[in-house]
Amino acid sequence: MVSPQVSGPAMTPDPDAPLLPEGEAEAVGGAKSPLRRCIASGVVGEKDGMIRFVVGPDGTIVPDVEETLPGRGLWLTADPALVEKAVAKGLFAKAARRSVRTPADLGAQVSGLLRRRCLDLVGLARRGGQAVAGFEKVAAALRAKAIGTRSGIGLRLEASDGAADGRSKLDALSPGIPVVDIFDRGELGMALGRDDAVHAVVGAGPLVQRLQREADRLRALSKGR
Repeated sequence: MVSPQVSGPAMTPDPDAPLLPEGEAEAVGGAKSPLRRCIASGVVGEKDGMIRFVVGPDGTIVPDVEETLPGRGLWLTADPALVEKAVAKGLFAKAARRSVRTPADLGAQVSGLLRRRCLDLVGLARRGGQAVAGFEKVAAALRAKAIGTRSGIGLRLEASDGAADGRSKLDALSPGIPVVDIFDRGELGMALGRDDAVHAVVGAGPLVQRLQREADRLRALSKGR
């Protein structure tokens, strides 16, 4: 998704200025705006590519990957270098304007939460009849462009440790369909109610949009690792 243009200092922040201007609301540009400011870079971007954090009741920084926890959110771009920078340089305390406790393994916590959320969404798709697994079932769904009576394929899942030949055959049947390949066959199998799973598809719809977003954020946080 292309972010709206943000004029002025928001796109080229002064490195000597406060990363979160005093009094700035959590949403940049209005209560319903999708824009947020990253506390590590100072750059404004769409929240779809960012992670929300809040200060917990005991003063600990808590990842809020579902964006439901109360309190003013502190946002970071989904980039491991920026998460490390925020932890190392005490940027959460600076942004919150109070003393906070920042877990040293915060990046690992976020990745773990996103990973679990992705797999939970895969499981939800299976229970709702919106996902199938196994080479033959996936191939049939791709040819029919449907899963059962549900039309449209929204996403393919390929195990990171699966064989290349089966994947290449499915590639030929699914041009233009996004592929998520950041989970191994054991993880996919558990989410899909099987011992293991190498190939799966999820039907088009709102659920697959949520899954794609979480997978994109997880992939971004895993880059270079």
